[in-house]
Amino acid sequence: MPAESSGPSEPPQTGSFAAIPKTAGPQPDPVPKNAGPAASVRPDTIVHSGASTSSGGPQFMPPPAVQGPPAEQRIADDEITRPGPPRKPAPLPPRGPAKSGPKSRPPQFGRPLTTGGVIAWTALSAIVPGAAHLRSGRRKMGYIFLGTFGVALIAAVVLGVQILGNLGSAVRESTLTAVMTGSATLALAWFALILMSYISLTPDRLPQRGQIISGVVVGALCVGVMAPFAYAANFANQTQSLLANFPSDHDGSNPQAVPIKAEDPWGGKKRVNFLLIGGDAAGNRTGVRTDSMQVASVNVQTGNTVLFALPRNLQHVHFSKNSPLNKQFPSGFRAELPNGGLLNEVWQYAEDYPNLGVRGPAALKDAISTTLGLHVDYYAMVDMYGFAALVDAIGGLEINVQTDIKYGGVYGTAGTIKAGKRVLNGEQVLWYGRSRVGSDDFSRMGRQRCVIGALAQQASPQTVLLNFNKIVAAAKRLFRTDIPRPLLEHLVNLGLKVKDAKITSTQFVPPQIWPGSADWDKIKRMVATAIRKSNGAAAPVQAGVTASPSGPDPAASGPDPNPTPTAAKPTLTPTPNSQATEDKSLAELCGF
Repeated sequence: MPAESSGPSEPPQTGSFAAIPKTAGPQPDPVPKNAGPAASVRPDTIVHSGASTSSGGPQFMPPPAVQGPPAEQRIADDEITRPGPPRKPAPLPPRGPAKSGPKSRPPQFGRPLTTGGVIAWTALSAIVPGAAHLRSGRRKMGYIFLGTFGVALIAAVVLGVQILGNLGSAVRESTLTAVMTGSATLALAWFALILMSYISLTPDRLPQRGQIISGVVVGALCVGVMAPFAYAANFANQTQSLLANFPSDHDGSNPQAVPIKAEDPWGGKKRVNFLLIGGDAAGNRTGVRTDSMQVASVNVQTGNTVLFALPRNLQHVHFSKNSPLNKQFPSGFRAELPNGGLLNEVWQYAEDYPNLGVRGPAALKDAISTTLGLHVDYYAMVDMYGFAALVDAIGGLEINVQTDIKYGGVYGTAGTIKAGKRVLNGEQVLWYGRSRVGSDDFSRMGRQRCVIGALAQQASPQTVLLNFNKIVAAAKRLFRTDIPRPLLEHLVNLGLKVKDAKITSTQFVPPQIWPGSADWDKIKRMVATAIRKSNGAAAPVQAGVTASPSGPDPAASGPDPNPTPTAAKPTLTPTPNSQATEDKSLAELCGF
C-alpha cells in the first residue's frame, strides 16, 4: 500500500501547467529579469511527495500563471523601466453620442478670404455697416454696428419726410447748422467704420502683394465715403453765405415792420407784393439805373400771380403823403434831368440826396405803391450782368423767340437771335430782353416778362440743387433785397406754389397808358381788374374800363379816394409802341 502523504492533498495537474491559483490583485514578478539560471527555480514549484521519482530527485513543476496588471499599467511600467522616448497614448474614442445644442456645436469657420474678398466685404460695410465684422466672426460688434445704422437710417428718413413736407425748413439757420455739424461727425464716423471693418478681416494673412493692393483700395474708399458728407457740409455753408444777403430783420428804413410769425408769416394778408428790379450799373453810367421794374402780386393761398410791368420811362410819378419826396415834388417827380423825371431815375436820385431822409429802395417802393394802388411789401434787385451769370449757372433758358432779334449798336451788328424755340445762354438772354434794334421799349418789356416766366418755370428744385454752387457764386454779386431772413422758409414754399400756378401779366403801355402823361386813376383800375381775374372772380363791369387794347379809353366811374394829378392831354412817348396789354397767361403770351 502506498504511503500516506504527510501534507494536504494537491489538486491534479492537467496539461503542462499546474492549476493557476486565484490571487487578489496584481503581484510582482518573483523572478527578476536580471537573475541567473539558478534563480529560475522558485520554492513554490517544488512538489514534495512520499514517493520518489525514478531518478530519485525532486520533481519540478512549471510555475502557475499569474494574472498581471492591466495593459495601461504595463505600458506605464515599460516606459519607466525601458530606455527611449515616451510613447504617446492612443486617443480614446468618444464616450457616448454627442449631445445636441448650440453649446456643444463645433465651431464653424469660413473659407480664408482672398484679396478681392477683403476689398469687397470692406466696401459692403460702407453701405451696410457691420457686414465685415459678421463675416469675420465678430458677431457682437457686427450686430452693434448694424443696429446703430438702422436707427440712424430711420431717423434720416423721418427727417427727410419732414423736410419734403416743408422745403422751406431747409433754409433755416438751425437746419443748416445741424447739417454742417452732422456731416462732419458722420464723415469721421464712416472713415473709422471702414478702417475697423478692414482690420477685422485680418488682412495681415494675405500675401504681401494682396496687403498692398487692399490697403491702397481701402484707403481710397475711406476718402471716398467722406465725399457725400463733405458735399452736404459745403451745401449748407454756401447757403449760409447766400443768406448773408438777406437782412436778419426788416429794413431799418421801415419802422412799421413787424416780426415774422411762423403761424402767420404774411401778417393776415391774402396777397403779398414783390418789386422785381433789373438794375444796370454799367461802367459808362453813373449810379444804378432801374431799367426793368415789375411787381409780382401773389395770392398766398393759391400762388396765382399777376405781373405788373411798369415802363422805365413812366414820367412824373407821385409819392405818398408821408414821404419826404412828396414835399419836394408835390406835383410829381420832376427832377432836373434831361428826360424830365423818369421812373428809372427815382432810385438814384434818392441815393444822391440822402439829406431827404429816404434811400433809393424805399423811394422807388413808395413811388410804385402810389402808382399802382398796391402796397409793395418787399423788393429784390438783380444786376443785369449778374443775371446773365445766373442764367448760365442753371444751364440756359429755353425761350420761344417769336421774331428774329438783332442786337448790338443801333443797327444790330453784333448778332442775331433767330426765331424759334431756342436755349439761350446768359449773354443771349440779356440781349433778348434788352435789345431795342427794330423795336421799342414796350416790346422789350414784353420780352422781359417772358424771361421771368421762363426762369420761374425752368428753375426747378432739382436744377437749383445740381447747380447750387454756381448759382450762389452768381447771386452774391447781383442780389440786393429787403426780404427778412426769417421769411425765407415761407417764401420758398410760396415759390413752389407760384411755379405750378397761373401767372398773368398786365402792362401799362400805349394806347391804354401814355408814359409821358399817364392816367393814374386808370392804372389803379387796371390793377384791380387784373387781381380780380387772377383770384377767379368776375370783374365788375365799369363804364368802359378794359385792359384790352381794343377797348375804348374810359373815364373814371367815380371819385378816387386817393386822387392824384393827371395830365391834361397825353404826349407821345420817346419810343412808340403797339404791344398788346390784354391779361393773358405767360404761357399764352410767350408760347411756353
